[in-house]
Amino acid sequence: MSRSFVTRRAALALPLGVLGLAGCASTDTSERYDTGYVEGSGVSTEVSVEKRGDAYDFTGETFDGETFTLSEKRGAPVVLNVWYASCAPCRKEAPDLVKLHEKYAGEGVEFIGINVRDEAGPAQAFEKKFSIPYPSIPDRDGAILYALRGQVSPNAVPSTLVFDKQGRVAARISGLADPSILSAMIDRVLAE
Repeated sequence: MSRSFVTRRAALALPLGVLGLAGCASTDTSERYDTGYVEGSGVSTEVSVEKRGDAYDFTGETFDGETFTLSEKRGAPVVLNVWYASCAPCRKEAPDLVKLHEKYAGEGVEFIGINVRDEAGPAQAFEKKFSIPYPSIPDRDGAILYALRGQVSPNAVPSTLVFDKQGRVAARISGLADPSILSAMIDRVLAE
């Protein structure tokens, strides 16, 4: 897969050890949900249609044992959220992502989570607690994040990417996703 643009940030495209530097502390106890976190700035980036690079692709098995392949979702926008269970901002944004999923499900927008740290047990407990209706793929080795390296790669946990109908990254929120900003990003991609 060729990339036609220069990587601005590839921090998360490196092995998962580097990811730990950008995310929550390595402990996974409930008392620490709100401490030890170096958060993304919440900066949003949008890429105009004419400046988007090639389409991305990856395949992974969800925690439920289903196969998800990004290229099979062509023709519909895809919202990808990078998270893990003990990440305080991930926990904070989860209810907003659920509402956005409900809002856009009828318009064909697909949502997928990429969990960068958890085994199935903690990940599925998080999904149950927050009633997450869309699947997540474990990516403990960073292979999916590596496949997403490029112009607007995920560079914090959480990060949220919006792919256009052709599978190109149209927008990114680095850090906690503001639901109104993410909704506007999805609306713009739907209108294309």
